[in-house]
This record gives sequence, structure tokens and C-alpha cells, in this order.
Amino acid sequence: MFEHLRQQLRRADWVYVILILILLVVNLVILYSASNNLISGAPFYYLKKQITWIVLGGVAFFVMAIFDYHHFSKLTRLLYGFIVIALAGVLLMPEKKGAHRWYDLGFMDFQPSELAKIILVITFAYFLSNWQEKINRPNNLIKSFFLMGIPICLILIEPDLGTTIICTFIFFVMLYVGGLKRRTILILLLILVICVVALFGFLYNVTNGFNNKINDSDIPSWMPLQSYQLTRLIIFINPYMDPLDSGYHMIQSQVAIGSGGFLGKGLGKGTQVQGDFLPEHHTDFIFSVVGEETGFVGVVCLLALYLALILRCLKIAAAAKEKFGSLICIGITAILFFQVFINVGMTIGLMPITGITMPLLSYGGSSMLMNLISLGIILSVDIHSEKGIF
Repeated sequence: MFEHLRQQLRRADWVYVILILILLVVNLVILYSASNNLISGAPFYYLKKQITWIVLGGVAFFVMAIFDYHHFSKLTRLLYGFIVIALAGVLLMPEKKGAHRWYDLGFMDFQPSELAKIILVITFAYFLSNWQEKINRPNNLIKSFFLMGIPICLILIEPDLGTTIICTFIFFVMLYVGGLKRRTILILLLILVICVVALFGFLYNVTNGFNNKINDSDIPSWMPLQSYQLTRLIIFINPYMDPLDSGYHMIQSQVAIGSGGFLGKGLGKGTQVQGDFLPEHHTDFIFSVVGEETGFVGVVCLLALYLALILRCLKIAAAAKEKFGSLICIGITAILFFQVFINVGMTIGLMPITGITMPLLSYGGSSMLMNLISLGIILSVDIHSEKGIF
């Protein structure tokens, strides 16, 4: 048994593992700087909790890595059924922070939409690997829309716009890699672009009469958004329309990053962070902490680490001989890339605020656990897949 495990570990991509470990160390350093003054008299409160989740996530990462991912093909129906039931059931839970997203497990709040991202990647990878030659048939394309559409709609109803966008992005990326014709992809993207343009055209008209608040009654019945989500999109167009409330997060984030300059103000010395002017700076806006306290150099180094990790994921995907493992890696890599892209974009004002955290960097138990589980699955593909030539 131990000899078999030793052989598996020899096959592991240790550069990939080391990149993850470096990002986790960066996480703890930045998190301590961002959170040491949030609770008076308890500077290590968030750090201790994060270490606990990293340890648990590390165990889950190791278990997923030694688990042969081929077994997922036998569990896809069970996993898909479980996540659909979990997403439907969470809508019956008490409202928290204006949404129905969490199950209260006592020791933690479980957010099924986080797990849904991984399960949808596995399920859709299995679907595409079996229908690779037939995905361009209209009936199979319609099946794929229903397969992904049901859980995505349930996530949107919670409402969780950020995860909905991520799952939609996964869907298009995996369709493209799975063999869907470029012409069909372009048509689908054109429809999506038209919808987005129509949405922002509506928002542009709304901004003329915007008075700091928008009510649910102001939202057209065809638009599946809550008032606070629509407000975020409007504020994205012009955050200075409501600088002390809805636009405050985005403005303070840009001020923090801009004030960091080339080398930053130093860890623990960021005025926007340490003065608590920047809200949620240990979770959604932790990238702003990096920008203010480590400057342009720190930001570039951090993004270089993410780029190296993403490229390593793609290398593992390319080296996987069978389509199932390759598509799993592509789907998980798409999640990682898109979360980094959106989080950085929203902190510098190029994207609306959607509540998408920075993977492996933001504080949070369920997100850290799910990130490490998904990265462990990629390592499982690396260990258990027959190697091709990259």
C-alpha cells in the first residue's frame, strides 16, 4: 500500500504543488496584515481560523490527489442529483444577507453553489467525453443546455450572480474545448453579447434618474436581478453617483491600490486597510491590500504566481491522454482563471462588484476548502492519467 502511494507521489507535478504552497503562505502573510486590527485584542483571530481551513483543505487536497479521478465517471449521476437537490433545498433556508445561499451546519455555513462549480465541471466533462463526436447535433446541444441550465438557474434564484457568471463561463469554455463548432460558439456568444448590451443600455437610461437607491419595484419583471445587484451594476458605470454608500467599496479599493505606488507602503502600514476605510478587505477586496501594502511589484509577483499555476494546470490538461481527465482540468482551470480575472477587475474598477473572492488568497472556509479540493482533483489527473506528450 505504502509502496503504491510512494509511486503515485513520484508521478506528481511537484512544481504545481509548490506553487500552491507559495500562494497559501502569501495568503497567511497578507491576511494577517489585513485582519490583525479587525477584532480588538485578538489580532490572530482570522489567521487561526484560516490556518484551520488550510489544514483541512490540505488533507482534502491530498485525498483528492490519491483518489483515482476515473471513479468520478461512475458517480456523475449521483453527484449531479445531489447538487441539484442541495441547490433547490437551500432556497428553503432562512434568508441571510439578503439571499438563500447557506446551510447552517453549526460549525460552518455550507454554500452548495461553491461545491456546484466542481460537480458541474465533473458532470459536464463526462457528458462531453461521451458525446465528443456528436456534441454538434442540435438534440445533444439542447441536452447540454438543460444539464448545465438547471443548476445555474437555481444558483441565480438564490441569488448568487457571481457564481452564475462563473458557471456560465465554464459552460462555454468546456463546450469549445469539447468540440463544439466555432460557428455555433460564435452564435451563442453573439446572443450573450446582445443580452449584455441590452442590460447595460437599460442601466445607462436608469442612471439619469438614479437617486442613490433603487427598489425592487423599479426592476422590469424580465430581469432576474435583485435591487442590490442592479445597484452594483449601475455603480460600476459611475461609482461617484453614490460615493458614500453603493460606490464606496469600489472607490476605496481604487484609492488603496493607487496609493501603493511602485513598492507599496509596507505590510501593516496601508492607511486604507489599517484605518478600516476599505470594507471587506480580508475577503472580497484582499487584492487591494496587496496593491496598497506591496505596490506594483507585489501585484506583479502575485499575478505571476497565478499565471504560473494556471499554465501548470493547462500542462496537466494537455498531458492527460483521455478526454475526461483533460476536460476536468480545463473546467477547473477556467474557474481559477475567471475568479482571478473578475476579482482583480472589480478591485480596480474594470468589473462590477460581484462578491467573487480571490482563490487561495481571500479569507473564507468553504471557498478555501473547495479551491483546494478542485486543485487536488487536477493533481489526481496528473497522477492517474496515462501521460501523453506535451
